[in-house]
Amino acid sequence: MGGQGVSLRLTNAFGGNPAPAGDAFTDQYTLNVAKVYVGLATKGSAAVIPGTNRLVTFVATPTVELPPGSVAWSDPTYLRIPPGRDLAVSIYVAGQTPNATWHADTHQTSYLSTGDHAADTAGAAFTTSIQHWFFLDAADVGAPAGLGAVATLGDSITDGYQSTLNANHRWPDFLGRRLADARWPIRGVLNEGIDGNEILHDFNCCGGNPNAQSRLDRDVLTQDGVRDVILLEGINDIGHPGPEITAARIIQGMKNLIARAHHAGLRILGGTITPFENTTIAGYYSPAKEATREAVNQFIRTSHAFDGVIDFDQAIRDPSDPLRMLPAYDSGDHLHPNDAGYRAMADAVPLSLLR
Repeated sequence: MGGQGVSLRLTNAFGGNPAPAGDAFTDQYTLNVAKVYVGLATKGSAAVIPGTNRLVTFVATPTVELPPGSVAWSDPTYLRIPPGRDLAVSIYVAGQTPNATWHADTHQTSYLSTGDHAADTAGAAFTTSIQHWFFLDAADVGAPAGLGAVATLGDSITDGYQSTLNANHRWPDFLGRRLADARWPIRGVLNEGIDGNEILHDFNCCGGNPNAQSRLDRDVLTQDGVRDVILLEGINDIGHPGPEITAARIIQGMKNLIARAHHAGLRILGGTITPFENTTIAGYYSPAKEATREAVNQFIRTSHAFDGVIDFDQAIRDPSDPLRMLPAYDSGDHLHPNDAGYRAMADAVPLSLLR
């Protein structure tokens, strides 16, 4: 979503996790942010478009300290942001950061440098490239009055795993372009997908992966402008190793999320779980797990518990072999779609469900 001005939310959510044995959270886990700039990114490099780089302040000062577990919103920073444009957020952190809060798999290149180069626009100092985001949790754009947003709560399929690097080909990206082209009143799309995420349990991966129920407040309910939620979760509850997870438990977790969204005044749409037979991930698929997926999808389609249904399963399955993904949409691991599959998922969202 484009707009005039942006506020950034920085996070130190995992700054004290885990603490050394016998040690409480201390100042050594405080995130000391010395400087932040925001501008319009140049595609394919660390450079910032000249004339767009703006100093970000926090209560009128350029520095902010975040104790463990905390977040900090910046003051609004004036910047004209065209719809669909990538931002370049440059963060200079003073001192060491023993436990860096991050988004582990971004499918987008970020750049690192030692020292203070936050104000640089040329990008030459940023000689290390990575595919992670550190410390930045949200960007709140000053959109025109009357426009709202939808939050997409999900796992690696929502996060865009296996999509083309730096192409913004996740299904929420494609959905955002559809909404912009249609000039729909729901214009913003918040991608709240995390690789490996589950509804019921935290997933021990990448330094912390809280389950969907525990992160709902942080990632959805506290975000400005959100009117609708699209939930696409459950495949990892089914597929991950460990004790068998029943359909009834997954459904109860979904009901909990529905109730909390409704309590916050939001509408929540249920996305059916996509096919995964023959996935290359060892131990992830079995006939019993497939039966669980089908039972959960039956609940999503027929219970009327959600405010609407998006049939992602039907959108990308093979009509001649519906337990599997259509080959044209398959990234190759038979679990995650490719770019064409992500586009098909976005095309399956009835815009009329988003208000």
